[in-house]
Amino acid sequence: MLLGTQFHGRRAAQLENDQVRVTVLGEGGHIAEVLHKASGVNPLWTPPWETIEPGSFGPEHQATFGSNAEARLLAGIMGHNLCLDVFGGPSESEWRAGLGVHGEASVACYEFSAEGDTLVQRAEFSFSRLAFERRLRLEGETVFVEERIVNHNAHDWPTAWTQHVSMGPPFIERGVTLFAASATRSKVFEGDFAGGLLAWQKPGAEFLWPHCPMADGSTLDLRLYPTAERSAGYTAHLMDLQAEEAFFAAFSPRTRVRFGYRWKRADFPWLGRWEENCLRTHAPWAGRTMTCGMEFGVSPMPETRRQMIERQAMFGVPGYRWLPAGDEVRASYQIEIRSADHL
Repeated sequence: MLLGTQFHGRRAAQLENDQVRVTVLGEGGHIAEVLHKASGVNPLWTPPWETIEPGSFGPEHQATFGSNAEARLLAGIMGHNLCLDVFGGPSESEWRAGLGVHGEASVACYEFSAEGDTLVQRAEFSFSRLAFERRLRLEGETVFVEERIVNHNAHDWPTAWTQHVSMGPPFIERGVTLFAASATRSKVFEGDFAGGLLAWQKPGAEFLWPHCPMADGSTLDLRLYPTAERSAGYTAHLMDLQAEEAFFAAFSPRTRVRFGYRWKRADFPWLGRWEENCLRTHAPWAGRTMTCGMEFGVSPMPETRRQMIERQAMFGVPGYRWLPAGDEVRASYQIEIRSADHL
């Protein structure tokens, strides 16, 4: 275990054995790498731009990363991003107060420690007055992860809590990479997710996984990354309520690597599938970014806190989680990566 190392020029800690190496960033707390040593493949997304520590972001970086509510996040984003305690953008007033897209956890400074064979990362979030701890332990080709949130407020707190797992090339390829999930009832993002750049998925359409209704009247099988040169979209999926465990998996036939997550469905009942395929042209995307996010959590849609609370639920299942005053909640999940011949 290395508590003080560098990854793409960023402060990081690493946990590894003969089969897998896991890298976590010190600022933003992102799980940036789950390296399958036999193939040399890290399925997680490394942005095509050079990232910086979020704490160093300033006006001089706006030309590179933008000046909107997601700029600071994008300046340091990589791989698996924790969205806490917002999943989506801030309101105008929250942005003026200093809150960015996906909340404080995505840009906070984390401290690392070792407890036996377990890598521990911790951070305190000043806006929400929450404390966060993540513990990672590696056994063979499986990473066991446990997260704990402590609510230091004197009142119960409604929160979003999403594991924003983004994968990228070479693992993600157009018309090649395959996906599976324990998904059932599904819905397309209700608004214009592509910002008017492309008529792609049918906004607000309800469907059963994996056949997504498209704007032109066709359907798209979400089990295959699209062949289109440009695409973008977001769909929300309810995990199978008849199963105690939920999962998603992705498979790259070219690299012969299978990668995925498993978790307790009661902890995280929702999965969001996000796609950015060279559509966004503004900084820092520049029309050159290909990624796919499989984002499991307590909320179905990326939206402001007010919208989350007003939505309350979807398909009869709550869309956020309450954190009891002065108490803690825990959740655990597993990351799996291995050589495979099929999904």
